[in-house]
Amino acid sequence: MPDPTPGVRPTLEAVAARAGVSRATVSRVVNGGAGVRLPLVERVRRAVEELGYIPNHAARTLVTRRNGAVAVIIAEPEFRVFSDPFFEQQVRGISRELTAHDSQLVLLWVEGPGEYDRIARYLGGGHVDGALAFSVHDDDELPSIIRRMHVPTVFGGRPGWSGPHGAPAVPYVDADNRGGAREAVRHLVALGRRRIAHIAGPRDQTSAVDRLDGYRDVLMLDADPGLVAQGDFTVESGARAMAELLERRPDLDAVFAGNDLMASGALRVLRERGLRVPQDVALVGFDDMASVAEMTDPPLTTVRQDIEGMGRLMVRLLMRSIDQDGGGPGAAETAPGSVITPTELVRRASA
Repeated sequence: MPDPTPGVRPTLEAVAARAGVSRATVSRVVNGGAGVRLPLVERVRRAVEELGYIPNHAARTLVTRRNGAVAVIIAEPEFRVFSDPFFEQQVRGISRELTAHDSQLVLLWVEGPGEYDRIARYLGGGHVDGALAFSVHDDDELPSIIRRMHVPTVFGGRPGWSGPHGAPAVPYVDADNRGGAREAVRHLVALGRRRIAHIAGPRDQTSAVDRLDGYRDVLMLDADPGLVAQGDFTVESGARAMAELLERRPDLDAVFAGNDLMASGALRVLRERGLRVPQDVALVGFDDMASVAEMTDPPLTTVRQDIEGMGRLMVRLLMRSIDQDGGGPGAAETAPGSVITPTELVRRASA
């Protein structure tokens, strides 16, 4: 059979003719349907490859009820999304796993309260098969929007809201933030440090709360409220918090920062004040982002979480959720379970 005319898009009928099967058989093979014998499947796939056939997306959606797209919603403004390497690593993991599932990534972020109407319309319009949401704050509107739209969703980070029986109502992927924080502070204690400060992340995000709790777990009765300063996971907030801590407790001899970016801001202030790291003040971060932790001077001791791997896990949980319930009202009852990934202390020169 001659090849199709150059410039003319091959049709389903042309594939059927090349393979010597019916149009319905080609449709079932192309759209992943069952009930086709293996020899016929191989003939159809060979014909698809020879002709360069590309399935029509709209027609495929009608058959499979899938759009082949997933919304990735980051509840932060654009400048945070593109300036924080944490988001870069997590989106990279999500993108690679979605590619393995032949699905597209649609990136959405939240510039302000007015964005939620746009996101609700988009999710409710049936443009995506599911959603992945992370950096969600306690008072965020996203969870209620997702519940109303019945969109299968996996959250990055343990939700700060609960279902009817106190358990989170949606699957999530998170690191062992509290355990990692404990390990960081125990390491500082083992070094002989006695006045250990903490630069905490946002109080309305569970990762920051868990890391603060881990810090307090180790120090217990010795935890001094004056040794805790508030940050927001940015470099600038780490610098401000470090300056505040030095004003209150100039005798501090160690700092555990809630993430690597805040640790790098703290390091800058310590050096400006003439304090040596680690001789005068030992410093530990959290995340182990190579673009930060390995580039500081001295290199940063930090708690490693597998950021890219957590992005991949989020996609796998979402695909299982889509396969199980298709996003109907019973999604919360049948959704796959959540995952807590381990952390590891990475020792470098700062502590």
